[in-house]
Amino acid sequence: MTVSPDVSSSTNLGGWVNKVGVWSVSERTDWFADDAETILHWREKPTGQHIELGIAETNLVGLLGELGATWSRWGQPLFPVGVLYDPFVERALEPWSFGIYAGGQSILVGTPSGVSLAPEGGAHQSITTPSIGIEQPGCVTYEPAFAVDTEWCLLASMARLGRPDGSSAYLRLSTRPVSQKLAGVPDDPAARERRRRQVVAGGYPLRRATAEPAVTIAAMGAVVPEALAAAGRLAEAGTQADVVCVTSPGLLFRALRARQGFPGPGPDQGEPWILEQAFPAARATPLVTVLDGHPHTLSFLATVNRVPHTALGVAQFGQSGSIEDLYRYTGIDTDSIIRAALDLQP
Repeated sequence: MTVSPDVSSSTNLGGWVNKVGVWSVSERTDWFADDAETILHWREKPTGQHIELGIAETNLVGLLGELGATWSRWGQPLFPVGVLYDPFVERALEPWSFGIYAGGQSILVGTPSGVSLAPEGGAHQSITTPSIGIEQPGCVTYEPAFAVDTEWCLLASMARLGRPDGSSAYLRLSTRPVSQKLAGVPDDPAARERRRRQVVAGGYPLRRATAEPAVTIAAMGAVVPEALAAAGRLAEAGTQADVVCVTSPGLLFRALRARQGFPGPGPDQGEPWILEQAFPAARATPLVTVLDGHPHTLSFLATVNRVPHTALGVAQFGQSGSIEDLYRYTGIDTDSIIRAALDLQP
């Protein structure tokens, strides 16, 4: 089941709605069925699997909690997915958290997010939601950069639903177009499976320097292209850089806590092996972290190998303009990453 607060089309649920229909107590006439130019077909029927709630985020997450508890109440699990604009996760957090506490397991998708939606203006920009994903008990958070990563994270999240040892998930996404060639997904089946396991565990090495690295750039979500561009320009200037793509800061933090001897409750305690694969001690260098969210979100990564660190991110909102202008203004553009990397060099 999917639910949304009047944003089905702007959060790209159109294809799903066309396929499964909209839930209604009885079948209702679609007055636009004969319109050849209509892209979104709003077919309301008792077998529909999408529920539209209007501008009512708290009602949405209340419904998510109820749909997500059917596995324990009726012995029949559902897979409820709620989609809303990312800044309104904060408005819906309290009832969603209560639903999780009561055993309601669901997936919440926040999109678009950050200042990457700059062309829409400043009112819908979100900054602190990555922290919510890290700190919410009973929830695994993901912020993938590429379509295949999103698929793997979504499937992993669905696999956790409807189980006594299950959990909810929060996916923070962006509508910014990103070249999928940058993902560099391996063709070899074994290497591809290793990448998938790394993605769902929290992060993976996206670019390894051809020589000994002088700096590591850990980037998450929409700003991964800027991190790759910065690494390329640094290499041209003689400074080799590794790039790590972070998909789940929450799981990496849990992995770090587990390695330190503080495993958390529940099944998703973090897997320490991912730390060595994403941030191997043998390649430990000064670290630059960058995301379209508050910079403190990834600051803990510097403690994995205890290295010097600069955290880049967004600490204010409300400006409008092009993505390039907003990235430059908030210090998460390619030039800012390069400056931070060079400042960390001895």
